[in-house]
Order: sequence, then C-alpha cells, then structure tokens
Amino acid sequence: MDNNNKKIKIIISGGGTGGHIYPAVSIANTLKKRNPDIEILFVGAIGRMEMEKIPAAGYEIIGLPVVGLQRRLTFKNFTLPFRFIKSLNCAKKIIKDFEPDVVVGVGGYASAPTLYAASKLGIPTLIQEQNSYAGLTNKLLAKKAKKICVAYNGMQKFFPETQIILTGNPVRQDLFNVKNLGNEAYEFFNLDKSKKTLLVVGGSLGARTLNTVILKELNRINNNNIQLIWQTGKNYFTQAQNSVAYSALNNTRVFDFIYRMDLAFAAADIIISRAGAGTISELCIVAKPCILVPSPNVSEDHQTKNAMALVNEDAAVKINDEDAQSNLIDTVLQISGNEEKMNRLGNNISKLAMPNAAENIVDEILKLVTK
Repeated sequence: MDNNNKKIKIIISGGGTGGHIYPAVSIANTLKKRNPDIEILFVGAIGRMEMEKIPAAGYEIIGLPVVGLQRRLTFKNFTLPFRFIKSLNCAKKIIKDFEPDVVVGVGGYASAPTLYAASKLGIPTLIQEQNSYAGLTNKLLAKKAKKICVAYNGMQKFFPETQIILTGNPVRQDLFNVKNLGNEAYEFFNLDKSKKTLLVVGGSLGARTLNTVILKELNRINNNNIQLIWQTGKNYFTQAQNSVAYSALNNTRVFDFIYRMDLAFAAADIIISRAGAGTISELCIVAKPCILVPSPNVSEDHQTKNAMALVNEDAAVKINDEDAQSNLIDTVLQISGNEEKMNRLGNNISKLAMPNAAENIVDEILKLVTK
C-alpha cells in the first residue's frame, strides 16, 4: 500500500475509573469525527471497568494483566513487578501487531506499560494529564512523551515546559446543552420549579461521607424547602431508598446511578460533589454553584488540589471530608439563601471551562502523526 494512503492508527491506553474512561472515549469519538478511517485500539487492565465500558462505546480493547500498588500490605503488591513485566511484554506485542502511529495515555494502570513499551519501540507518545497534581506514573512517562496535554495552569512544576499544551479535559458532549434543558429536567425528575434543587453526586460507586451526611440531614433539607436529586452509588442505594420512603419525603429523588446527568445538572441550583478531575471539568461547563468534598482516599491527595484550583478563583466552595458531617448542609443552606453568592460562583466557574478540550487534544495527536 502507498504510504500516503496508509490508514492512521492510534492506541489509547488507560482506564480504571470513569474519570479516565470518559475522556478516552471522547478523544476516540473526536478522532473518528475528524477522520472516520482512523483505526483506534484501546489497551486496558484486565478486570477493570474499561473492559466493559469501551466495547459498549463501540471500540475494541485488549486487556493487560497489570495491577496497581495497594495501600495495605497484600499479596498483590508482591506480584506487581512480575505482572508489570508480563504486561510490558504483552504491550510490546500489541504495538508490534497493530503498528500505531501514536500511543495516547489517559491515566490508569494500563497506561504505564503501554506508553513505556511504545517509547522503547520509537512510537511517539502523548499523555493526557487530567489532574492539577500529576501522579508518579505520568511524571515518569513524561520524560519520553512528545506532548503532555493538561487541564490546569502551572503544570511545569511536574513536566518539561516545552512539552506541555493546555487543552483542558474532554467532557461528555451532552453537557454543552444543559442551559436549554430546564423544563425537560423538571418534568423528567417530577420537580417543582419554584423550589431550589440540590444535586448530590459521589461518583459512580458512591461516596460514604456524602451519603452518611445526606441520610442524617434528609428532614432538615426537606424542612428548608429544598428538593434533592441524590445519586448514592449501588452500595448505598437500598438504605437511602428505604429512608426516603420511611420519612415519606416527596421532594427527594434517589438513584443508584443517574444515566441522564445532563438533565440532573440542568435541574440543579447547587451541586455537592467529589473533586475528581473529570467531574470538575464537567462542573465548569455546567456553571452552577458547587460545594466540593475531596475524597481523602486518592493518591497524592490530588482531589484537594483539584478543588483548590477552583477555590482560589472563587469558583467553588471546598469542605474537607472530615468536616462534612458538621458543615456540609449548613453551607448548602447559607449558599442557597444568598443569590449574589450563587451567581458569583456560577459565573466564576464558567470562566474556567475549556469546551474544546477533545478537539485540542486531537489536534496534538494528529500533529504527531504528520511528523
């Protein structure tokens, strides 16, 4: 085949959480929109959620036996070096068989062996760093990466400045139309337009602290004339559902998982959320007042650093996990009663939005192909 007619091939590697998977799919979709003939292969970690979510999005994925470092002493930590070497060999074979033009890492266990193997084989690599505080893996991989796409200013303290491109984090396309979905959202959730609506989301698996606080404060929220859309995660759903039914609260909508997040964001006046990088990028697009409760159970406390990037711009309010029991609902009531503060937070967070992130990242990927 003539080299000029050769199909462009891209590997996208990573996953583990929705925060890595949604941006990866968004990048893939944008590549396909730009050039339908591009071939895309995902490389993930066996047993992680990408092995289910990526095929559901219409893409092929191959799993590596790689695992992450466990915080507690466990047998998995002893097997980690052997699994990494095995994964590295698998990744080399995948790359040699597929012959990609560029390999993209979006974070997660699988990105380390895949990008390391690619750089050893002379394939250009691009890293998409979602957080305001870079993880150890990406800092190591960055030494060989051609481009590092970031979502926050000041990332030169982690990466070589000449390789950094400020692109933002890709978000789901359905969030760009949230401002026009108000009426549909109120009908969908059967809500009263005259009342303020609080949306609580703790991630797809839920968040113990947020759920514990909301369970304890359900009646207080109701007594202050605030409606509630509450995503509990599957582990907390039955208990939450039973509590709402027992208290006969007709202003509360409980879900284990909200499939129409665009409508949930459209209905919300105030949002309580964890502070994962992907979530924060979505909140900037949605442009509603937010109270961020960073998870303490993440590496390098990166959710606190993500949250502070907004707090420093007066674009969100942060409450530490350990203070949520005593302060969270007080803060909701204080903000909901202060229209000036609600408007200010909404306006300031909207200024941090980067709606063209996926397009920007794809531009950088395709530049590496042409080189």
